Amino acid sequence: MSHDGFGSRPGRNAVMRSVAFLTAGVLGVPALAGCSDPDPAGKPLAGQDIAPAARDRIADGGTLRWAVDAVPETLNTFQSDADATTTRIAQATLPSMFRLDQNGRPERNPDYLESAKVIETEPKQVVLYKLNQQAVWSDGREIGAADFAAQWRALSGKDSAYWTARNAGYDRIERIERGANDLEVRITFERPYADWRSLFSPLYPKEVMGTPDSFNDGARRKLKVTAGPFTVKKIDRKGDEVALTRNPRWWGERAKLNEIVLRAVPRDQRAAALAAGQLDLAEIDTAAARRIALAAPPRSATAGASASASGTPLMGPEPGARLTLEQRRDQAKFRGFEVRKSLEPAYTQLALNGGDSLLADERVRRALARAIDREELAKLVLAPLGLPTEPVGSHLALSGQAAYADNSGAVGGQDTAEAQALLADAGWVPGGPVKEKKKGDGEGAAGSEGKKGEKGEKGEKEADSGDKSKAKSDSGEKPKAKSDSGDESKSKSKSDAESEDEETYIVGEDNKAGGDEGHTAKSDGEHGSRHLAQDGKQYGNKQLQQGGAAPGAYAPRGTAAPAGAAARPLAKDGEPLALRFVVPSGEGSQTLRTVADRIAIMLERVGIRTDIVKVSDESYFKDHIASGQFDLALYSWPASAYPATDARPIYAKPVPAADGSLNVEQNYTRVGTDQVDQLFDQAIATLDESEARALIRKADSRIWAAAGSLPLFQRPQLTAARTSVVNAGAFGFGTPVYEDMGFLKKGANPGPSGSSN
Repeated sequence: MSHDGFGSRPGRNAVMRSVAFLTAGVLGVPALAGCSDPDPAGKPLAGQDIAPAARDRIADGGTLRWAVDAVPETLNTFQSDADATTTRIAQATLPSMFRLDQNGRPERNPDYLESAKVIETEPKQVVLYKLNQQAVWSDGREIGAADFAAQWRALSGKDSAYWTARNAGYDRIERIERGANDLEVRITFERPYADWRSLFSPLYPKEVMGTPDSFNDGARRKLKVTAGPFTVKKIDRKGDEVALTRNPRWWGERAKLNEIVLRAVPRDQRAAALAAGQLDLAEIDTAAARRIALAAPPRSATAGASASASGTPLMGPEPGARLTLEQRRDQAKFRGFEVRKSLEPAYTQLALNGGDSLLADERVRRALARAIDREELAKLVLAPLGLPTEPVGSHLALSGQAAYADNSGAVGGQDTAEAQALLADAGWVPGGPVKEKKKGDGEGAAGSEGKKGEKGEKGEKEADSGDKSKAKSDSGEKPKAKSDSGDESKSKSKSDAESEDEETYIVGEDNKAGGDEGHTAKSDGEHGSRHLAQDGKQYGNKQLQQGGAAPGAYAPRGTAAPAGAAARPLAKDGEPLALRFVVPSGEGSQTLRTVADRIAIMLERVGIRTDIVKVSDESYFKDHIASGQFDLALYSWPASAYPATDARPIYAKPVPAADGSLNVEQNYTRVGTDQVDQLFDQAIATLDESEARALIRKADSRIWAAAGSLPLFQRPQLTAARTSVVNAGAFGFGTPVYEDMGFLKKGANPGPSGSSN
């Protein structure tokens, strides 16, 4: 999960008017497409944009300076404080049995595997790996069964001395043994495991996995033994760099680059570092992309991108327009660079906290879903970037991935009348009376009473790190969020809520009714009121209680409302329908706040008020999302190639723990059902791939129907690259091929799709 500018990153239905049919509506979701229908998975909305080039057009040698967020605390991807840079280093230096193709689907990595398949299903599932006979560790030892067995024992969860972040899949293995020869590894599963391809990617040597001490500490700051096209040369923590160099024992295609230097550069400083000639490749934000795009004409995305994205200008002045002095300076600064664009294998969602709050009522959640125009939000973010604007239709996969199908029909599209009907069913009345709170009455964060003692996954172990969140992508590992949602200190007192870290503005109060034009939410510095409530279920009640009714929403009886106007505020039992919408306040989160403002306007049209609360980036996830101190929030999840394994903790029904607390795992919306859990369990144990996909799609339909979260749009991926850099940039779904990265030979041009023509 995350929360940078496009969604706190770091993965996954038809409305019935009558309450009597609500449950039936959840169970009677649209039937899945028949086998004769076109594949609902479709194709990726945007392909890779990496300037592909054939190897014979790439110069031998050179150093690629690549921006990363930080020098990692550990080089062991299976530890709780591993991050995206840990994964990048592992991809370049360690074996990976399977990697992701351009469609986000796992494919066998021939550098390590000649074959891998299920050879028995009864009485137990048995998988046989046949290894590439040339595959060796950098110390000369053959990769073999002993390495697989050591990793299984370390990650099985049976020995608590190993400080592992997770054991999904490894806990289902019964034994690992040598096959007919040293190049065969035979794995027998105690329980069937559909996502067996997710295992052993990466694979660490037995020297790292063999003992708890070596696992816990041996691979944190160094990797003595590797087996990839590169090896770790040096980690310079003072200089904020990691240097990777060619592996002389690599048996595959020789790496074109001599070195890859991963340089830690904050995102808001990357444009300056590029202009200063300190970087060759860097993921950037929209603001930087606009500046850099001035220096190079927009070009088509790589083959595989959809027609709606290919050739569309990224951004910049209109053709023929005169550049300002600052734009001309940027044009000179960034000459020799270009912006490569695609869509990340991750999506931004609107989370609805269904815990002890107003959104605990499924009818209200479903009404909110019908009030929101997801297509408009996708266009708002992606159209200015020249990227496809199709909203995400699944919680569990993205377009092009095997398990994808657009199941959003299970909750339905934007429909104001349906939203209002559901709210009326739930008892919310337009312009209803609002109780006057007596001084000292508690008002508070969503579910603040119920969130004390809740436990998020690995919360107790990971709270001290202070890291907001992170997600594993290409390895198939599930996303991890680091927080202590069981810490009672996370329940905010009034003094905490009114701290300088939070700023509130109320959408719908003192606003003039009208359409989008001329009607904007007070945001980013306007009305920095700090009147948060606490210790209850409502937010902003004091601001809504003037004369016993909500202010600023009434006209003389009989006055017609203008098109797109705000509806009269809703109330029930003397309480207004006002939701606390938490957003991060950092400079890099401007797009996220713009999306929040637009959502607030959409909700206002059906009578739902939103109190938009801006909090510091540092506290956004840990103190608000993980601990349940929100009604609405925006954050992102990565899309996994293995949703049955990786998505289950995100959508699992919260259950009481032995100590009486509530275990939410990674389900920060607190919305789950037994049926969804059962579908995940069936999918993970089904070895028929077609049947497993059908079960995942059915689970997704049920998740849509429960309306705990609404996938909005796939996150944009913008990368600045020196124009001579090839086979690198906006990778989309695909795992980078590090040995093919490099610089074009002088006078050479990359062939289309990497061809040598």
